[in-house]
Amino acid sequence: MRARIARIQQAGRPTHAVLPFGVPALDLHLPQGGLALGAVHQVTDTPQSAAAPLFIGGILARLEGSVLWCARGRDLFAPALAGVGLHPDRVIYAEPDDDPGVLLCLEEGLRQPGLAAVVGEVARLPMTASRRLQLAAEASGVPAFILRRWRLAADAAEFAQPSAAVTSWRIAAAPSAPLPVQGIGRARWRVELVRSRGGATAVWEMEACDAEGRLALSTDLADRSVAAPAERAA
Repeated sequence: MRARIARIQQAGRPTHAVLPFGVPALDLHLPQGGLALGAVHQVTDTPQSAAAPLFIGGILARLEGSVLWCARGRDLFAPALAGVGLHPDRVIYAEPDDDPGVLLCLEEGLRQPGLAAVVGEVARLPMTASRRLQLAAEASGVPAFILRRWRLAADAAEFAQPSAAVTSWRIAAAPSAPLPVQGIGRARWRVELVRSRGGATAVWEMEACDAEGRLALSTDLADRSVAAPAERAA
């Protein structure tokens, strides 16, 4: 049924490539078998966490070409992005003054088919703005990633508001696996698919992106099924 809904929603829209995560638990759950390119995706994380930017960075590491990253501050740590495979030489940084400036910058970037992707950090994503970005992404085939970052609780509540994004994700840090010796194991994330057009929500515990931008199912779950996804379509 989810696949049928996805086909109906896609009817009349341009067809673009799909980027698989390479993790069957995720890819089989997404209606198109991976992350749709030529589309808008929004990602958020918990306050004071760097998981969401690294989640996006890992995806971008597996694309070819330059990336436009529109940031509101100067707290983006380039070496951390390099650690998940996104080399600093591939990133073009822009620093608009406010959220409307970020959204305008993203829309202009989506008109450049030579880019691999565009990323914008905003607190609020109005429906009209998200629709404009979605139409621009569909026209160029360039994916847009909206990194929802906020400083006020009122802004955080807006993440639950509808938007034209094809998928919405929430990424949170999780305890790493204990090691038999002293040290820190590979970072873990709680990856939550909050909304998926034509699909259902789900939650996974994942090993964080490696140096090639690839996620892995947590070793605690590698030999057993993940929890059943919520039974509601987006």
